[in-house]
Amino acid sequence: MAELAHVIPAVDMINATSRLQLEAAEVLFDQYLLGFVPSFSKDERDAVLAANDANGQAARTIVNLITNVAKDQNVRYVLTLLDDMLQEDKSRVEIFHNAAKRQRRTVWSWFLGILQRQDNFIVNQMSSIIAKLACFGTTLMEGSELKYYFSFLKDQLKSATANEYMNTTARCLQMMLRIDPYRHAFMEAEGIQSIVAALNGKTNFQLQYQLVFALWCLTFNPNIARHAPALGVIQALGDILSESSKEKVIRIIMATFSNILKKVDEREIKKEAALQMVQCKTLKTLELMDAKKYDDAELEEDIEFLSEQLHLSVQDLSSFDEYCSEVRSGRLQWSPVHKSDKFWRENAPRFNEKNFELIKILIRLLETSQDPLILCVAAHDVGEYVRHYPRGKTVIEQYQGKQAVMRLLTAEDPNVRYHALLAVQKLMVHNWEYLGKQLDAETPETVAVK
Repeated sequence: MAELAHVIPAVDMINATSRLQLEAAEVLFDQYLLGFVPSFSKDERDAVLAANDANGQAARTIVNLITNVAKDQNVRYVLTLLDDMLQEDKSRVEIFHNAAKRQRRTVWSWFLGILQRQDNFIVNQMSSIIAKLACFGTTLMEGSELKYYFSFLKDQLKSATANEYMNTTARCLQMMLRIDPYRHAFMEAEGIQSIVAALNGKTNFQLQYQLVFALWCLTFNPNIARHAPALGVIQALGDILSESSKEKVIRIIMATFSNILKKVDEREIKKEAALQMVQCKTLKTLELMDAKKYDDAELEEDIEFLSEQLHLSVQDLSSFDEYCSEVRSGRLQWSPVHKSDKFWRENAPRFNEKNFELIKILIRLLETSQDPLILCVAAHDVGEYVRHYPRGKTVIEQYQGKQAVMRLLTAEDPNVRYHALLAVQKLMVHNWEYLGKQLDAETPETVAVK
């Protein structure tokens, strides 16, 4: 069995939970037992490849075995050897790029079609190889081929709970998103939303780490980092941070938060990002981490930087800033400002700022949210805006807010119906003092108002 150690590489700890790598080891082991795996040393493999590189024979032979052989077992074997070959020496990707250039084509044109095969191992092993070819060499994937590959990875992310090879998909993203041109393309393909959606689903800690690592890579680009607050990145990571006990997951989230605040120059966006982190109870986590001693200098630096930035944001925090951050996050709850007459008297006109941004978000939540609590709070806030801003009724009707509220009058949840009814009444009448007395007298005892 000593020879076997030269044939089957040790399991990469980064991919320790990867089904693909475990199956790859089984494929090589099966072929070894059948006597098909030659126990060449690396120098011998280099010599064979070099002798057949100048004329492109090495690349053509491997490509033909992958693309023209019908039997899945044989394709599995060749793909596994190719993946190990590239992992052993990254410069070997140039063998394939050079062969493709001789034929005036790209290496991707040979392999992207394999992603449509029915065998899941073949598909995911091919995906891993494509990522290596795209990252290890000097030739970058571009245009429609890059869009196609990112579309494939996004589709894999959508089926996170059913995809047994999800760790391989995440590993491909970890490789690809280290390279800045790929970051731009991934964002344009709405890939960030796909990662956030996957993180919001059921994921184990290893997959959480890999996907957050991908987001961390993305935030090294300032233009991408500035979009993080609007794309739900901070909320998704905040949810994981509040529940995770795995140190490496906490570390990579802290590094991502730190990156966002460091890379963003616009004051308002930076402030919004910091407020979202505060709402995610990041300060509490930082206090717990600060009480410990770490040997990791970068982690200590991130903790110190985040603590300073978030405490500064809290000092400058107004009730309106807090409200704006909550609305933009889409996670409405009965925080004190919603029920404060003083807040509405002072701030109702400010809801018109930025082309009625807050009003549009509230109406969108009324139209799309399935959460009864969010619907209750949004309906209440629309009513309070109308009550405290003289032209509020006109604004709400202009953006179809009245129809959105009225549709909730038939909602299943009694609390949603109740708050929708209050909002409709505020839209329909003008004598607020009379309405207030009527509501106090008519509030149904059977409805538990949150």
